[in-house]
Parts: sequence; structure tokens; C-alpha cells
Amino acid sequence: MNHPSDTLALVCEHLSDDMSGLALRRWQLPVLGPADVRVTMHAVSLNFPDLLMTRGLYQFKPPVPFISGMEGAGVVAEAGPDSGWQVGQRVGLGAKHGMLAQQVVMPGSVLRPIPEGLSMEAAASVNVTGLTAWVALARIGQLQRGETLLVHGARGGVGQACVQLGLHLGARVIATASQPERLQALMGWGPEAGVTVLPARGFREAVLAATGGRGADVIADPVGGDLFDESQRCIAFGGRLLVMGFASGRIPTVDANRPLIKGYSVVGVRAGEYGRRWPERGREHAAAVQRLAADGVFKPMIGARFGLAQAQEALAAMADRSVTGKIVVTMGADG
Repeated sequence: MNHPSDTLALVCEHLSDDMSGLALRRWQLPVLGPADVRVTMHAVSLNFPDLLMTRGLYQFKPPVPFISGMEGAGVVAEAGPDSGWQVGQRVGLGAKHGMLAQQVVMPGSVLRPIPEGLSMEAAASVNVTGLTAWVALARIGQLQRGETLLVHGARGGVGQACVQLGLHLGARVIATASQPERLQALMGWGPEAGVTVLPARGFREAVLAATGGRGADVIADPVGGDLFDESQRCIAFGGRLLVMGFASGRIPTVDANRPLIKGYSVVGVRAGEYGRRWPERGREHAAAVQRLAADGVFKPMIGARFGLAQAQEALAAMADRSVTGKIVVTMGADG
């Protein structure tokens, strides 16, 4: 089959703390196999692991050089006869890395159709955060209608997806964020939407007051550090404290007497690995996320857009936490 031999991509040439190891250059595309597709990328959303991988700080460490980016959306440009796809179809796709490129070659089995009415940017932004939220709250956290959900890092994509899913599942939602007033203005969250927004520090008393002293039943924490420490002081008896990441940069510790006295669980959430361990459940989770995206439950808020030539700047914006919502790199194609 005829196809371009290379593509423009953001490549991590070597690991670095300041992203000096990143370069925009040509990258050799693999030969298209019978079950593969070549996708022209329209949009790629950034996720925090993208940044961590360039520093060698994520649990998955791809060999360098590698292309950054875990999640995107585009149009099938070429399809192998056994791929199950046709040229021109709009698709969402993801992998542990490799998305920040004008074109990618992937197995057809990892693609998913984009629901009607969902934009390329939204399709590129919903899967990683939506899947993380679904596995955390619906599968592991077993969030029930009427329970109180405390979500940290609500300015980020994972936090926003957790708030949206928590409301959908009938929970009372409390969200913490730096610059909470900015979050309320951009998302329209407030008491009328069923969301209490608090600052990311000193939230313990407000959470206890809002729950009549009981505390939060489920806490979704992608931040760690001081927020995790404070969460242990406002969790309900029998609650579930979900460890989803350490965006603060500090991995906290647990004194075993605390969960013993209050009877709460501390549970790690790795949504992708969960699906790899139990593929059937993984397929169920992916289908649930697609359904919720199509139904408008998951509504990724795009906080900033960059072109591929500015992809390194996009990662820098993620590093300094200057953006509320998802950061999307567009490839200059109409979606």
C-alpha cells in the first residue's frame, strides 16, 4: 500500500526536567499492516502523564526517542483490509504515547468511532479523563446516589470528569481547586448546579460542615501531597480515598492507624492497567465512556489550544498549571 514514509511529530529525544529534550522533527512511520490504519490527526489533548514521561517520572517509561501524546482524534487516511475501518471515518484513538504527530499508524483494534455531534477536540479529550473517572467512581469507588463526593484538582481534566460523572451518578459533589473563583466562572459550577467549590487548602472544616460532621464518602485525589493529608481528616467512616496521581509532586504516606480508626479504604486507580488486566471489563468501561460522551455527560472544557509547532509550549503550560481545563494541540485540519 502507498503511504507517506514519515510525518512531523513532537519527539522526546532525551529525558529532561525543563523539556529541553523535546524537538519537532520528522519521524519514520511504520509499514501499514493488513490490520492497521493510518490516521491523519486533527487534535491531540494533553494529559499529565505526557509531561511526566518526558521527565522519566511516570510509571511507564518508554525508550527514547519516543513521540509524546496519549490521546487524539482524526480521520482514517488508509485502512488495511483486515482493520475493520474505511477511509474517511472519524476516529478517536489512544496509546501510552505516540499521538503528537500529523499522522500515526495504529492497529485498527484500538480505534473507536466518534459519536455524531462530538467535535474532534472533544473526542480527543474525553477518553483518558473519562475512563479514569469511570473506573475510579463507578467501578472501584462504588459511588452511590446520595453520597458525598470530594474531588481534588477540579481545574484539570480528570477532576472535571469526576465532577461531571459524580453529578450524573446522583452524588453531592464538593470540588477543590486553586483559583476556585475562576473555575466557577468558566464551568458555571455552584450550588444551583449541585457543586460546592472550595479552595485547595483548608477545606477540611467546610467539608465537615457541609456533611453534618460525617465527611466525604468518596474522595477522588489526582493531586496527592498536602491535599491527601488533609483528606484523611475529612473522610467519612467507611469512606473510599482514591489515589489517582500526584500532580502536586509529593507522594504522601498513610499512617495505618487512621484507616483503622475511621474504617476507610485507600485504593489506587490505574484505569488503563485495570482494562489490560481484565480485558472484558476494559471493553465495558470504554463503551460506558463513549455512551456518556455521546449523551453529553462528559463535556471536556477546552482551556487552551496550540498548533503542533507550539506543542512544547503546550506542555509548558501544563507544567506551570496556567490553564483551566484541557489543553489541545490542533493539526490545522477541519474537524
